[in-house]
Amino acid sequence: MSFTTSDGLRLDWQEEGSGPAVLCLPGLTRNGSDFDELAAALAGRVRLIRLTLRGRGRSDRDPDWQNYNLMIEARDVVEFLDFLGLPQVTIVGTSRGGLIAMVLAATVKGRLAGVLLNDVGPVLEAEGLGNIMGYLGTAPTVKTYPEAAFALEERMGARFPWLSPGKWLSLAERWFDQGPDGLVLNYDPKIRDALAAGFPAPDAPAPDLWPLFDALAGLPVAVVRGANSDLLSPATVAEMARRHPGLIEAEVPDRGHVPFLDEPQALAAFDALMAEVGKG
Repeated sequence: MSFTTSDGLRLDWQEEGSGPAVLCLPGLTRNGSDFDELAAALAGRVRLIRLTLRGRGRSDRDPDWQNYNLMIEARDVVEFLDFLGLPQVTIVGTSRGGLIAMVLAATVKGRLAGVLLNDVGPVLEAEGLGNIMGYLGTAPTVKTYPEAAFALEERMGARFPWLSPGKWLSLAERWFDQGPDGLVLNYDPKIRDALAAGFPAPDAPAPDLWPLFDALAGLPVAVVRGANSDLLSPATVAEMARRHPGLIEAEVPDRGHVPFLDEPQALAAFDALMAEVGKG
């Protein structure tokens, strides 16, 4: 299914299940398929809605790369909620999606019933950002999905041990498309330009995102961290808990950036969040 933004881009979305509305927002280069594991684990017991942001997956590319920014993407989400007729929703935000959720808390807080932040917080570690910039926008050199699966395991296997060859293959099929001459990125490579434009110089202070996190005050909030994450540190989670009493915390072993959300720890955090949302 598709939804058209106010500036004319068609965004891909899908939904399944029934019950309380949960909107899933994927990471920087990802798409709605990143919530396949969560959808399978929940087995239809919530109304799970997945929105693929502009420039990713089957959503339209933006002719102006400068529109790949958090404020425009948050605006897209609000327009999408209006399109669905949803006055309020719980958001599961993976990485970039979690940052968008915090922007929404700072701008249209009444539209949020609760938020789950998947391996993201108001401090983004330099190591993780550097690793993202290391691959972002780079066209794959491999031609086949098995080759891509091998390359992914080489790059990510230390942070995601014990994944089966079949799982690595499924991730390759999720993150790349088949082009006429081999595999291609399934997101707009100009997203790199947008991120680089806001990427602080080595000697510059990182943007202060704590005010965005603090805007979540009063809302049920959960944070899921991969134990091997290079983007979200334990120290940041501890400060998040100090600032947000009642924060639901989960750490998933053998996962880096980002957990798949079907792990027992992640599902327990999701259930605890939805229980808190239900009280409201």
